[in-house]
Amino acid sequence: GTGSAITFGLQTTAGTYTVVATITATGCVNNMTGSAVVTIDPLPTAFNVTGGGSYCSGGTGVAVGLSNSTAGVNYQLFIGAFPVGLPVAGIGGAISFGNQTTAGSYTVVATNAITGCTNNMTGSVVVSINPLPSVFSVTGGGGYCSGGTGVHIGLSSSTAGVNYQLYFGATPTGAPVAGTNLPLDFGVFIAVGTYTVSATNAFTGCFNNMSSSATVTVNPLPTAYPVTGGGSFCIGGA
Repeated sequence: GTGSAITFGLQTTAGTYTVVATITATGCVNNMTGSAVVTIDPLPTAFNVTGGGSYCSGGTGVAVGLSNSTAGVNYQLFIGAFPVGLPVAGIGGAISFGNQTTAGSYTVVATNAITGCTNNMTGSVVVSINPLPSVFSVTGGGGYCSGGTGVHIGLSSSTAGVNYQLYFGATPTGAPVAGTNLPLDFGVFIAVGTYTVSATNAFTGCFNNMSSSATVTVNPLPTAYPVTGGGSFCIGGA
């Protein structure tokens, strides 16, 4: 005893605690008043973080969720050390934190709403952003003489690993052409109209429209008129 309050330190064993006091000089003992109960609250059950993956730049992102949840427990999504949005209440089943668009590693921490006990959920998911194919200019087009062989349509440059599809209006024309890191030529075309090109990354599936378009027109031939005159004339005549 010190003449004031004392502590026996932190106790980790669950149960009921009492105190017995003994006077050192006389050996007299007495039970202290009341008791203290120590209980151990369980941590929230750990479930797996789900979702994640990659999406194309400018897209709506990818979903991040939890494989299961417990009613009465709140689940906070984190990207790195920063919380994302508000905690989501457990429902006794899988939950979703919605689509996430920020690239990074996502984790989840669960907090029991009654006891305040927290626990990290199992694993993490990574969200990454795939770039769109680079934009190049559609080249060629123009007018050609009626009955001619048409005009070339191409692309000012291209990227290896990206496939380029030529469109006539909304209709694909021919097979996609693989990028070569050089300009492309889709061939010669005679159909009158507007041609555009879209690019698709062969690995990520991300696509992008190329800039501008090429228009093909047909120039009419001069109107044919009969050649007149001719005949014979006298030597020395006009």
